[in-house]
Amino acid sequence: MRKFSLVEFSVNHPRLVVILSIIITLAFMTQFPKMKPDTNPKHMLPDTSDVRVWNDEVDKTFALYEGMIVLGIVNEKGVLNKETLGKVQRITDEILKIKDVAARDVNSFPTITNVTAEKGMLRVYPLMTEVPKTDEEIGHLRKMLFENPLFINRIISKDEKTTAIYVPLEKGANGKEAADKIREVVKKEKGDEKYYVAGEPVARDTFGAEMFKMMAVFAPIAGMVMLIVRYLMFRDLFLSIALMMDAMISIVWSMGLLIAFGFPIHIMSSMAPVFLMAIATDSMHIFNEFYFRYKEKRDKKAAILETMKAVGRPVRYTALATAAGFAVLLFMNIIPVKVFGGLVAFGTVMLRVLSFSFIPAMFMFVKESNIEKASMDEDIETSGTSRFLKGLAGLGAHKPKTVVLAGAAIFLIAVFGISKTVVNNNMVDWFKEKSDIRVADNVMNKALGGTSLGYIVAASQEENFIKTPEAMRYIDGLQRHIEKLSVVGKTTSVVDYVKRINRVLHDDDPKYDSVPDSKEAIGQYLFLFSMSAKPADLDNVIDYQASKANIWLQIKTWDAQAMRDVIAAVNEYKKANPMPMDLKPAGTAYFNLIWSEEVLWDMIKGFIIALIVVFVILRFNFHSFRWAFVGYIPLVFTITLIYGVIGFMGKDFDMPISVLSCLSLGMAVDFAIHFISRFKQRLAEAQSEPNAETITNALLWTAARPGKGIMRNAVLFASAFSVMLFAPLTPYITVGAFIVSMMLLSAVMTIIYVPALIVLMREWLFK
Repeated sequence: MRKFSLVEFSVNHPRLVVILSIIITLAFMTQFPKMKPDTNPKHMLPDTSDVRVWNDEVDKTFALYEGMIVLGIVNEKGVLNKETLGKVQRITDEILKIKDVAARDVNSFPTITNVTAEKGMLRVYPLMTEVPKTDEEIGHLRKMLFENPLFINRIISKDEKTTAIYVPLEKGANGKEAADKIREVVKKEKGDEKYYVAGEPVARDTFGAEMFKMMAVFAPIAGMVMLIVRYLMFRDLFLSIALMMDAMISIVWSMGLLIAFGFPIHIMSSMAPVFLMAIATDSMHIFNEFYFRYKEKRDKKAAILETMKAVGRPVRYTALATAAGFAVLLFMNIIPVKVFGGLVAFGTVMLRVLSFSFIPAMFMFVKESNIEKASMDEDIETSGTSRFLKGLAGLGAHKPKTVVLAGAAIFLIAVFGISKTVVNNNMVDWFKEKSDIRVADNVMNKALGGTSLGYIVAASQEENFIKTPEAMRYIDGLQRHIEKLSVVGKTTSVVDYVKRINRVLHDDDPKYDSVPDSKEAIGQYLFLFSMSAKPADLDNVIDYQASKANIWLQIKTWDAQAMRDVIAAVNEYKKANPMPMDLKPAGTAYFNLIWSEEVLWDMIKGFIIALIVVFVILRFNFHSFRWAFVGYIPLVFTITLIYGVIGFMGKDFDMPISVLSCLSLGMAVDFAIHFISRFKQRLAEAQSEPNAETITNALLWTAARPGKGIMRNAVLFASAFSVMLFAPLTPYITVGAFIVSMMLLSAVMTIIYVPALIVLMREWLFK
């Protein structure tokens, strides 16, 4: 019984194959309206993860909100004037009306709690009950602000030029939508003031919105560039469109399947279309060989069948290597990492199915006169590109020792560069330096305590222990110790309220700006304060049993390293000052540290496993450990060199870079598989003893003919993804620069370095 051939079926029934492909694509497209983004870092980890469970517990214990927007108001002449204060009042009133804003806990001049004393009685009331009308009233406001440590660097800068309105959001609120409404409010105000909207919810949800724009705008632009470059290469618009359709169909199938399964679009899965377009360019080897075969056969159908016979094996194994590199991520711990790995692995397999069905079918619709015209340039003796590639391969084949030693020296330098790599993540840095979000964040971090929020929870087994003078002084000392860090702009805790109450009840005498000596006094102060303050004022910093206290940290950067420094400082203080209290970090800054580390190390772990899997695939492809080793070297060299450059540049090893590691693995090995497979085919066809001359001739032929496909693939790939360099989000710029560099480098490495290795190790390889 004759074995079924998908290629033969496709060339015999091209119309049916194309119609079926379109129907399946339309079916997957019906899922697209259900698409929903999710850029919340919290959802990067499973519900049961320790950090997520702990953060949820802290939020519940201290009545905290998931997100906080910070509106900065800057006046270079000072904000303490009648006009600016009037604007603060009006803006605050309008913000309180915005949907999804937790109005009861908005903090600004008109709403923040002020603690004073009058005739020996504690007085707790909003700082600015009405806008000051006279210089005397403004002077009184200034005195209240700067005599209260709770306000300095929180709602007023030391130079009086900046104030802030802190806007907590209800659960499930969209930070970008709330920020846009706040921007609409401040647009109505005229004058010298400048307004800056910052905070994690703003960055997170704005990134989500921009992410969708990137998918909608840059993917088609990249596709159009690929179409133009392909047309310039082959001068056949129909076939150029066919190859672009190959990529687009696989993207629609993959994203449609993802959405159908109910998965949201995370930052990682948003990059899948970019990756699949990159992987789709491997079909270039089919096109390249087809034109050579047609020139030799002058029969379209025969040329298609012989092309697929010649390149079918390397195309299958490059797909297998790429798919395996991503499929390994299915076994990682982080859900979006698993989804991303499965998504790209599925898309890669579908691309190969289309390569053996849709593309051969599309060839059948092309006019033979067009193929004849395009194939005229496919001659390895006359083609300028082929001659150039022969020269490159000749450099490796004729001077193998020099090439290999030069490569080894570069490799060692790159390894040193990798040693300088710093693992870090910063969501705000995913926006360009002059973007509104990044500018706002920088301005607010310089002027005030910081836009990144973290917590240190001090917990005791003993009820009411936090109310003891020992516990209070311990927490106070911890705050002062943490504030020594340059990244920490301000800390706030229940101790600050107690010290403030103690001072104002002693005629504002500075020497009483301290913790009282008795537990009873502390308990009384907190009781008096709770009678008049907003519930959140105390709820946010101490639990009902007074066995836990929450220290608020305002951090001046979103770098994950900042929270690492805080944790190190806490551990240092705990070691030097033993106390029966547990100190544990929490909050958005801490969560960002944990999820970024877990995702990054998950990706690294997956990358290492994938390296092993790819080597095994090479071993099966070449039926030889030795040839697998030769094919593996360009992959290791390319990846090491690129990550070495990243280390020397001082670029953090962050989420986008870690995601690219899998793509680099899958793509960097493809060219070596094609080159070695076709080289061995050429030697087998020659049916002669593999001596120095036949090996060199076969290498030069491989570089000139299949090598042309490799170089076309690299150029097509690089030109398409160079458009990413103009993206508004830095992760996409990183993706563009990385892919362009990787493809060109791995292509050149394959053409020069593989021949050098084969010549140098020929006795071992052909033993």
